[in-house]
Amino acid sequence: MNWRWHHFLNALESILLVAAMLLLMAAIGWLFGGVETLYGMLAGGIIFLLIAPRLTPPVLLRMMGAQALTPEQGPRLFAMTRKLVSRSGLAHFPHLYRIPTSVLNAFSTGIGKNVSITISDGLLRALDGRELAGVLAHEISHIRHKDIWVMVMADLFSQMTWTFSLFGQLLLLVNLPLWLMHRHTMPWAAIILLLFAPTLSVLLQLALSRQREFDADLGAMELTHDPEGLASALRKMEDGQEQEMNRLFSGGERPAIPSWLRTHPDTVERIRRLPHLVLPDRPLDSWERDEDTPLPQAKAPARRHHFTGFRL
Repeated sequence: MNWRWHHFLNALESILLVAAMLLLMAAIGWLFGGVETLYGMLAGGIIFLLIAPRLTPPVLLRMMGAQALTPEQGPRLFAMTRKLVSRSGLAHFPHLYRIPTSVLNAFSTGIGKNVSITISDGLLRALDGRELAGVLAHEISHIRHKDIWVMVMADLFSQMTWTFSLFGQLLLLVNLPLWLMHRHTMPWAAIILLLFAPTLSVLLQLALSRQREFDADLGAMELTHDPEGLASALRKMEDGQEQEMNRLFSGGERPAIPSWLRTHPDTVERIRRLPHLVLPDRPLDSWERDEDTPLPQAKAPARRHHFTGFRL
């Protein structure tokens, strides 16, 4: 199965998931207020999609304490990024940021000229050049595939579904006496939809996020042709997350999170797929990381920061 077919299947699954979220939101909106409500949701959604991807990144970066990187601070990092961006065909070079934390993490955010890639100090210290190239290629693929915009749209659908479902449930409670006296009736299917639509929408959003991660892995293989580099980085990040979880739940039983409740696919499954995504007979590049530019001391992992945008 070649990479074009993988791209097609990933795109098809993403389209179906977004369509399912849209239909669910439309059903709740129509149930709540009819066609006029649907028009209002559409107008509000278009405004949100035009504004949110441009306003959210600066706020997110300030919350994370991100600091802009310059070519003087990381000449090889910038050279590596420039090479991958050239291969990807991106119109704009992403801004590079670092966050002073020992957590192994990277994420991309923004659209158009405002795209950025943020890498933690812990990740810059832990990965070698080959692994770092895989991470950068993954984040660049998110930007190239416009995944940030797709997930903003999915989040909009999910939030609007939750809002209208909540209003619908409140109306049900208000009209419950009339309903019990048989003066007002409502189909059971509509009641079930109002109750379970928010949960179903969130599950669809999580499934879409996992699918976009698989597609970004495929995009990374197109740019680096090196499955072992990304696989090694994923293993290190998984080990780092395991250590952090062990610290959080030291002395207690750690809760198991089902795969369908995660934003990212299982690391083992991601690594298993990587060798099948590489074009044959492509030479590997030599990637060098910056060794002579010391970074400031990284802070301990933040406990309450919530990462949005697209992380690896």
